[in-house]
Amino acid sequence: MQQSPFKTIEWKDEKIVILDQRKLPTRMNYVTCKDPECVISAIKTMVIRGAPAIGVAAAMGLALGAKLSRTSTRDEFLHEFEALCDRFAASRPTAVNLFWAIDRMKSLARSIPFPSVKATLREEALKILDEDIQTNRAMGSFGKELIPEKASILTHCNAGALATGGFGTALGVIYAAAEEGKSIQVYADETRPVLQGARLTTWELHQYKIPVTLITDNMAGMLMKDGKIQLVIVGADRIAANGDTANKIGTYSVAVLAHHHGIPFYVAAPLSTFDPSLATGDAIPIEYRDKKEVFYCGKRRIAPRGIQAFNPAFDVTPAELITAIITEKGIVTSPNVPSIAKLL
Repeated sequence: MQQSPFKTIEWKDEKIVILDQRKLPTRMNYVTCKDPECVISAIKTMVIRGAPAIGVAAAMGLALGAKLSRTSTRDEFLHEFEALCDRFAASRPTAVNLFWAIDRMKSLARSIPFPSVKATLREEALKILDEDIQTNRAMGSFGKELIPEKASILTHCNAGALATGGFGTALGVIYAAAEEGKSIQVYADETRPVLQGARLTTWELHQYKIPVTLITDNMAGMLMKDGKIQLVIVGADRIAANGDTANKIGTYSVAVLAHHHGIPFYVAAPLSTFDPSLATGDAIPIEYRDKKEVFYCGKRRIAPRGIQAFNPAFDVTPAELITAIITEKGIVTSPNVPSIAKLL
């Protein structure tokens, strides 16, 4: 597989450089963050998105905040640093990788002497980035075994290099299978209302020279009925102890359709996406976004004024609809509480 022609996020010249995913696919613009508030804004406004990617961004933003700190004692530093952690935690509520990265950085900050903690936090953030890429590669290595020699695959939203530090979760499995020489055709749901599938997944797959066909969200059932889909693979933003999985809104509908048609439905996610503190998906916090995203397609309003809109960013797919979860430590088939507890 060719080297990716883009980087989602990197630490460069003591700044954080982020590919602005709001501008894709028409423009490759980068946002350069000189302070942590810029990174928080980038997460909130979806300059960067995808559960693993915002975890990496939070770690880097915290390291940048530590570097810029003017505190003179350890207590002052920790007070300021933990307040910054709280601001990052408030940026988006559903993706648990964000909170995993924050907790990892916070625990490290509490354990390292001042002022060497600043350099250590920077090293840890870069380590989290590198680990994410290696984790995705490992997921791809396990997941590619689930892909037939010739496969038409449906995916929903974007779970590729754009949603991670690099390579990708769901798309990483597809890339790994392609590297092995398997013949793959991908169908990408457009993913209303922000169109991550149309704007990002198709763009990314095209960069990697993977054949991709864009469909609207309401076409998946027809393709399954006509035998054009062999499997579905998606990413995840949070997985409860029993395997219930939160992912981009519309994922649940795809899972129901796949179950009805007897099509395998796979989730690819790192261990950092699991939240064993939540017994079921009913406890996963769901983010509700600005109603304007529903009223508009791009800059064009597509609905009359004076009406209401409903805009949850995620839904939860019950574990019984999931054929298997692909992780960096292996594959969990028919996920449930014991199998996930054993994995973790």
